[in-house]
Amino acid sequence: MSNRPDLFTSLDLGAVTLANRVVMAPMTRSRADAMGRAAPYAADYYAQRATAGLLITEGVQPSFGGQGYARTPGIHTQEQVEAWRGVTDAVHDAGGLMFLQIMHVGRITHPLNRQIDAPGIAPSAIAPGPSTQMWTDAEGMQPIPEPRALSTDEIGEVVAEYANAARLAREAGFDGVELHAASGYLPNQFLASNTNRRTDRYGGSVENRIRFVLELLTALDEAIGGDRVGMKISPAMGFNDCLDEDPVGLFTSLVTALGGIPMAYLHVGNFTDVFDVHATLRPLYQGVYLAGGGLRKREDGQALLDAGLADATVWGSTYVANPDLVRRLKEGAPLAEPDSSTFYTPGEVGYTDYPALP
Repeated sequence: MSNRPDLFTSLDLGAVTLANRVVMAPMTRSRADAMGRAAPYAADYYAQRATAGLLITEGVQPSFGGQGYARTPGIHTQEQVEAWRGVTDAVHDAGGLMFLQIMHVGRITHPLNRQIDAPGIAPSAIAPGPSTQMWTDAEGMQPIPEPRALSTDEIGEVVAEYANAARLAREAGFDGVELHAASGYLPNQFLASNTNRRTDRYGGSVENRIRFVLELLTALDEAIGGDRVGMKISPAMGFNDCLDEDPVGLFTSLVTALGGIPMAYLHVGNFTDVFDVHATLRPLYQGVYLAGGGLRKREDGQALLDAGLADATVWGSTYVANPDLVRRLKEGAPLAEPDSSTFYTPGEVGYTDYPALP
């Protein structure tokens, strides 16, 4: 019999206390309007799932330059803040907690999805391979153009965008923010050797390539306090043609460096068989460790807790179809299957219409 906590025990996480250890993963849902304002019915979607110990939003861009996909929300205008406040109010009224995930796509963008006439930015002017394409509402799937490499001086401006997004997230009522440093987006592009060919202090050695992420975390800490800041990584995932030649060395160095930065949690997604991600990284991080990646049933999550590989578990597409996932896991009730054809479509179908148990 394990003496580890189960999925339904509370957990102190920085400035907040989770009612349970079932966390809803950040998942792109593409329901915002053209100006990045969350849809009114987003309040229903998140409030339906507020029994999670923590809700983490879909990726939210910190500027118009940070947008890549169609209909994704932002957190850089007052109109966006007001739209999000309706969501956070609904979640808090339902007894939930909510962090906003800050996601700057970097090079993973297309002009047809943006409100500004400017190319994507990246550590280096390297486009993803031809197999990496992007949906546009105007012309369907399109190849991703080559980005513009950031100058050394411009990097500080991007860091400031993240800090501003964190402050606005708190103004909108979020309990904290999560830095998205996974999935081939801008911070991951600085980390990975195949997307970062810089020769300044942000490129070359592992120490240099992790610098941008550490500066982002420091800026977020200074903006809203480290006890309200988390970070997501997904080592060796390879998504969006972003992969390091030595992922074990890169991510062990990054996680070790986090020891000097106050954080509420580290969220690690395991979507690779290149190495045993949680077994390698969990011992290196002394704070709250959230583990996710392909969880489908109660036993999947409990096994991570029992093995000491997680303090809380992060559930993705399973949460799309099961707004009352915590109850279903606790009662051993059947889990509904999500309809992947409506993951990114506009409107409430496939979004707010999955029923809870009676």
